[in-house]
Amino acid sequence: MDERSRSTIRQLGPGGVRTSVFGLGSWNTWDRMDFADAVELITTAIERGVTLFDVAHYNMGPHAEQARTDIIFGEAVRAAGIERDRYQLCGKLWLWEYPHTGFEEQLTTSLDRVGVARLDTAVVGDYLEKPDVRQIVLDVNEQIRAGRIGSWGVNNWIAADLTSAVDFAAREGLVPPCFAQLKYSIVRRSMAEGGPYGEHFRAGTLALQASDVFEGGILAGRKHPQRKIGADPGNIREQIRAAADDVAAAAAEFGATAAQAAIAFCLEHPAVANVLFGVSCAEQLADNLAALRLWQEHGAQLRAALEHLWLDRELSPDGTW
Repeated sequence: MDERSRSTIRQLGPGGVRTSVFGLGSWNTWDRMDFADAVELITTAIERGVTLFDVAHYNMGPHAEQARTDIIFGEAVRAAGIERDRYQLCGKLWLWEYPHTGFEEQLTTSLDRVGVARLDTAVVGDYLEKPDVRQIVLDVNEQIRAGRIGSWGVNNWIAADLTSAVDFAAREGLVPPCFAQLKYSIVRRSMAEGGPYGEHFRAGTLALQASDVFEGGILAGRKHPQRKIGADPGNIREQIRAAADDVAAAAAEFGATAAQAAIAFCLEHPAVANVLFGVSCAEQLADNLAALRLWQEHGAQLRAALEHLWLDRELSPDGTW
């Protein structure tokens, strides 16, 4: 990989926002720390070059218990005195109650709670039932025309539905999704590296935003997290717990922590524009940011050392499970 490819600033897909290769997620983070610590963490992150914040409002769906996350972030970033042009916001548009609760209503709630006028980009969330892809594209574009969203992507969509969205937008002269936020890690790779998504990544149609890179903390050394963690497509979590020691051992060979290895592994994927992770203290942030040097100096060797830990090879690469 050439030196330019190792830049710490990348574009989140064609037409997308230019942002840091690292992004801070909001699920089970801001509500788990003292407010003063949240202010300090945001300040430190921006000073260290982390400028993307994935801040969703959780008023609906399976994560509604996280309802105050966006409010806390908005209060903390204002208390830190951080000007709006110094960071990028990535929000969520949920399909759990869509179209009953439409994107305009969701955005009004989200923007008001954070205290801003606009999202730099938005992710249209995953779904349980097949969505009306054309209507979603039309509704997102309405919000783009209104100046409330700069660009958009999708979260864990079935690959065929994503392709339908891209094709429909092209035919109608609309703004297409420019990135996919996918579960991607050392052990869970089929969706991001499978053929259907891979075609978009190789063609440059989409960028990859890697999420859940620690598998809820398991790959970072916390085998039995006490907090709620994400879904487990393929029911491979126990295998992942068993693989965590191998991740730590491989990381140690490079003088790194398991968390650093998990991040650096993702950065070595050529389509990755941004890696999302959550932290709840300054020490975790510092440790994770050290993954940058590990990736820059040993990315290819590290990835090769971890290649054998791909656990979901047998799952369908088209995004169905």
